[in-house]
Amino acid sequence: MSLSIGIVGLPNVGKSTLFNALTKKSVPAENYPFCTIDPSVGVVAVPDERLWKLSEFSKTLKTVPAAVEFVDIAGLVKGASAGEGLGNQFLTNIRETDAIAEVVRIFEDDNVIHVDGKIDPLHDIEVINLELILADLQTVTKRLSNIQSDIKRGKKEAVIENALLEKLKTALEGEKLASSVAPDEFEKPLLKHLHLLTAKPFLYVLNKKAGGKNLDEINDSRYTRLIEHFKKTNAKWVVVDAGFEHELKDLSDIEKKEMRVGLGAKDDGIDTLIRAGYEVLDLITYFTTGVEETRAWTIRKGWTAPLAGTAIHTDFKDKFVRAEIIEWDKLLASGSYGVAREKGLVRTEGKEYVVKDGDVIEFKI
Repeated sequence: MSLSIGIVGLPNVGKSTLFNALTKKSVPAENYPFCTIDPSVGVVAVPDERLWKLSEFSKTLKTVPAAVEFVDIAGLVKGASAGEGLGNQFLTNIRETDAIAEVVRIFEDDNVIHVDGKIDPLHDIEVINLELILADLQTVTKRLSNIQSDIKRGKKEAVIENALLEKLKTALEGEKLASSVAPDEFEKPLLKHLHLLTAKPFLYVLNKKAGGKNLDEINDSRYTRLIEHFKKTNAKWVVVDAGFEHELKDLSDIEKKEMRVGLGAKDDGIDTLIRAGYEVLDLITYFTTGVEETRAWTIRKGWTAPLAGTAIHTDFKDKFVRAEIIEWDKLLASGSYGVAREKGLVRTEGKEYVVKDGDVIEFKI
């Protein structure tokens, strides 16, 4: 399953620095707007200690982690929805992603230019989101106009879509994200077909700076307002020091840990971000393990066993017979598959079984 998260934000807030830290790829990250013009893409492994424990358990020859694709997209400015800056290109690039990681600067530093000349993270979010909302409003308004002839002919699907579009238009005109509209079962596929920017899941990445004046560390009212906004809107967010993570990207795990301890960092900000990105896409992981290979497979929450099998091969859905399943921790605690079977921990499940995060599965086809 190929899923991507677009890294967006105002120019010069640390998007490319964060991307470098995430992917260990060398893309420009200089201190000026529009440094990133073409989107760079990097596939990032999802940190998961369960995978490596299973690999050790099976004495496997090859270990393959789950992965998420991150896309570094050119900076957005006010007026992007009308083509300002690199607006049209920005909107096209982000439309192709599955989720949005919106980078917001929460540190003050006179040596690092801010496009608006001031640090106000909530204002930055409002600027970015308004441009996305305006772009979506254009899409919805155009679609409303295009389906009027079908409505006059009495086409049922057009009538359903028109009702959805009117709800979306009302929300967008009220400067609300399209995700604030709850579609019914008939409207859901129509909403997906619209490819609206603000219907995508959002993850806010609050970028701080080691040794800088960080709003989250000084009890600043701007940070308080930001968090209150997140809680009010049920938004998901993580705090990352992109510059610090970028400096650590080429160090060994042991060296990284020593550096973090030395600076009093509580955890790996990049790992936290990757996991959060995985979760915001509503994904879970199941495993296959053996001597030849241990692998983490990415699926959507709620998928049944036959659908989950398509992550391995599309034929698994139609040829599915049954699946043998055990929770990863129960398998490790048993010491071997043989003991797990003797204890009755390995279950045989059919087509209706909904796969759970952490299941170890052997498909029978």
